[in-house]
Amino acid sequence: MAVLTGSTPDTAIFPSDAFTVADAAQVTGRRVNLPLPACTQADYSWCDAITLVNQLDGFDVRPRVTIPFSGPIDLATVTPASVYIEGPGGFRTGLTQLVFDPATNVLAGQPVSYLNQDTTYRTVVTASLHDLGGHPVATCGGDRCTAHFTTESTTTQLARLRAALDDGSAYSAAGIDAAERGASFIQDGRRDVFPAASVTEIERQDQVRADPQAPLRSSMVLNTATAAAAYYGFGSFLVPRYQDAGAFIGQVPTRSTPQPRSQQRVGFHLIVPAGVAPAGGWPVAIFGPGFTRSKYDLFLAADLNAARGVATIATDPAGHGFGPASRTVVHQGPLSTSFLSHGQGVDLDGDGTIDPSEGVSPTDHKTYDGSGNLVTDTPSHQAVDGLRDGLIQSTVNQMALVRMVERGVDVLGDGTVKLRPSGVAYYGQSFGGIYGTMLMATDTHLQVGVLNVPGGPIVEIARNSGFRDLLAHQLEVNRPNLLNGGPGLNGFTESMPLRQDPSVAQPHPGAIPIQRYLAYSNWFERPGSLESFSAGVGSKRVIFQSAYGDHTVPNSTAGELYRAGDLFSRVSYYRNDKSASAGFDPHGFLLDPRLAGRNQAQLQVITFVASGGATVIDPDGPGPVWEVPIQLRSNLDCLHYPEPQTGGPYTPGPGTGDC
Repeated sequence: MAVLTGSTPDTAIFPSDAFTVADAAQVTGRRVNLPLPACTQADYSWCDAITLVNQLDGFDVRPRVTIPFSGPIDLATVTPASVYIEGPGGFRTGLTQLVFDPATNVLAGQPVSYLNQDTTYRTVVTASLHDLGGHPVATCGGDRCTAHFTTESTTTQLARLRAALDDGSAYSAAGIDAAERGASFIQDGRRDVFPAASVTEIERQDQVRADPQAPLRSSMVLNTATAAAAYYGFGSFLVPRYQDAGAFIGQVPTRSTPQPRSQQRVGFHLIVPAGVAPAGGWPVAIFGPGFTRSKYDLFLAADLNAARGVATIATDPAGHGFGPASRTVVHQGPLSTSFLSHGQGVDLDGDGTIDPSEGVSPTDHKTYDGSGNLVTDTPSHQAVDGLRDGLIQSTVNQMALVRMVERGVDVLGDGTVKLRPSGVAYYGQSFGGIYGTMLMATDTHLQVGVLNVPGGPIVEIARNSGFRDLLAHQLEVNRPNLLNGGPGLNGFTESMPLRQDPSVAQPHPGAIPIQRYLAYSNWFERPGSLESFSAGVGSKRVIFQSAYGDHTVPNSTAGELYRAGDLFSRVSYYRNDKSASAGFDPHGFLLDPRLAGRNQAQLQVITFVASGGATVIDPDGPGPVWEVPIQLRSNLDCLHYPEPQTGGPYTPGPGTGDC
């Protein structure tokens, strides 16, 4: 029995530079060149995915490594000594999360450690690996088989976008002149800044229908950020927009800088402290909202900030905030003032509605007959882009917000209330922690940040969380339909083990195509995926907050981030299982008044921010609810709830469920 040495990705060790071509326009000097299958209308999504990854300048920094054999192998002999990846400087890492497909005799696994970008490695298979009869696997001459491969550049282009903001070329290309790069509080000839004490309610009126003439959906904003607040401001600013009308940023050679397609006006909300501002103006913290959330969450995320003398500002993630006709209404007793909130959402799928995050990423497209019945649901040709480009655009928007503050913000327009134009800090929740990691790693203007419940990659979040239904829909509309039933929730079973799980020797029928499709997604998304940027956070004054048993951004995905950047010493772990709100999804513990850790989490945030990143407190001191830093890293290798792909129970009781 032997390792196969064919000429296709399915019959040779993969990844391999044999499936690249020279390309001087790329940072790596290479471009991926996988063979395209003969796709038909029934399976063209495979060609779409391969066409996109063929534009990349190398392979994934945590690739799905596949090794084909002529027969079955003994999985127990796959060890870091028998199969491994080695690279410069004596680097070596084994494979984990192993899956063997007996139908094709292909072993799949992922490196234990993340690989560096723009670096050449080689996969090594030795004769220490055995077949089921205990015999060494025949290798490629000598005692081993090898395949060299070069990893893609992951952080380069976002760094180029940051540089283009700094030298002004991004603004110029988007048609934004120097006079338009600051904050605007003016709509309809009036300044939308209100004394906090006079505001009785804040109402949001969201455009949830594609028809701009349709009635807006109204709801009142929960506002707990009232202590020591002097003013609530509602403004906007212009950003270079890189996403096209379908929310996609076309790939360009990695030695080039992507150019903006247009400009976009986005809104922000601001809370200004009461009292006499320090010399130079009020210090500023930017808050980054989560997925499907909005800048209105500012009023839940800044309870303690004004009392500590910190002004707080927030803008929507890309594609969020519902449609552009959305409005904000500020009520001051019997008086009310209404103005546009500059929602960024758009009806991309053609169903007539605008969902909370519709516009952040490419999506399928629906058509209906005259009776309103669904006729077709067509997958996007950029489906494997996932949230990559929405995260990149969101990060650019935050960078533009930093530079807006640095230009000077005169809140009342008379010079009496100003924001400090230097030393801006950042904190973000969930999605805001994800693009916030990209932001903190890339933006040289930021040094202090708190990132709450981030994780990645996005595919891993989706398949193991409450977002699994969204991934199931993507698999269903894919050509071909990849739903394969089985024990997994939402109609699919991917047979993909977590780091602590045993190897999979009998994947569920149809699981391997799902694994390959998700691997293409991870690969393409890495330039907009937080784990690619994690190492860049190490030089900043940054801490992280994660919650035990997070059902929305699972602990296993937080662990991937911290492992990729060796950041565990920066992690404060909120043991929701030991708190008064045990049993509830703790994901929103920074914002949700129903969760026990909220006030403590916000206290840790503002203490760190107000100290310039010098002070990290344990919010409950010697109590059991907070681990500062996290005590058992393996708790971020499992979910602490039943795995959606197996339905298998997770049985430890509250407070005892360590992995």
